[in-house]
Amino acid sequence: MIRHLKAYFIFCVVLLAAMGCAPKSYVVLMENADGTVGQLAVTNAEGDVLLNKPRTGVDLDGKAGKPYTVDENRIQRDFGEAIAAQPPLPVSFMLYYEAGGTVLTDESKALIPAIIEAARHHPAPDVSVIGHTDTLGDSEANEKLGIERAQAAAEIIRSAGLQVIDWTIASHGERNLLIPTPDEMAEPKNRRVEITVR
Repeated sequence: MIRHLKAYFIFCVVLLAAMGCAPKSYVVLMENADGTVGQLAVTNAEGDVLLNKPRTGVDLDGKAGKPYTVDENRIQRDFGEAIAAQPPLPVSFMLYYEAGGTVLTDESKALIPAIIEAARHHPAPDVSVIGHTDTLGDSEANEKLGIERAQAAAEIIRSAGLQVIDWTIASHGERNLLIPTPDEMAEPKNRRVEITVR
C-alpha cells in the first residue's frame, strides 16, 4: 500500500510542477478509500520526514521541513484534477453456496445487487470470477463444480445487462481453501465464488 501511495503522490508532485500551479513542490498523505492511513517517507539531502497522519504535507524544495496540515481547498486546487482522474478501486465479493451444487445461500443472494452496482460504477469493468469447493468428493469433480459455480455467478452479472470489457472465469476446485481442512470434509466457507470487479 505504501508503494501505491508513493507512486500516486510522486505523480501529483510531478503534475503540479509541470502545471506550474504552486510555487513549491510538495507531497500530501491522504487516507485510503477505506479510511485507513499508510505512511510516506520523504528523503532529501537535508534529512528525512515521515508523514503518517492524513492530509499532512511536506515541501520537497530545499531542506526537509516539518510536516504541516494541508487544508481541503489547497488539496482540491493543487491535486483535484489528478484525484478526479483516478479509476475506481477494485471491489471484491464472496458468494457462498449450499453443499454440492450451484445454489447460493440466502445471504449471498442478497449481495447480488451490490455486485451489479459496483460493476456499474466502473466505466470499463474487468470482472474475475473464481469458483471454489470444499474437499468433499474427488478433486476432478470439484474442479468441474468450481467452474459451474463461476459460470453461474458470471451469468447473474451478464443477465443484468452490464457491458463487461474482460472476463476471467476459472475454477480452483478444492485447491486454495479459505479454511484449511483435511480431505472429505464439508466446510461452508470453502464452497464459494470470489468475484473481483476492476
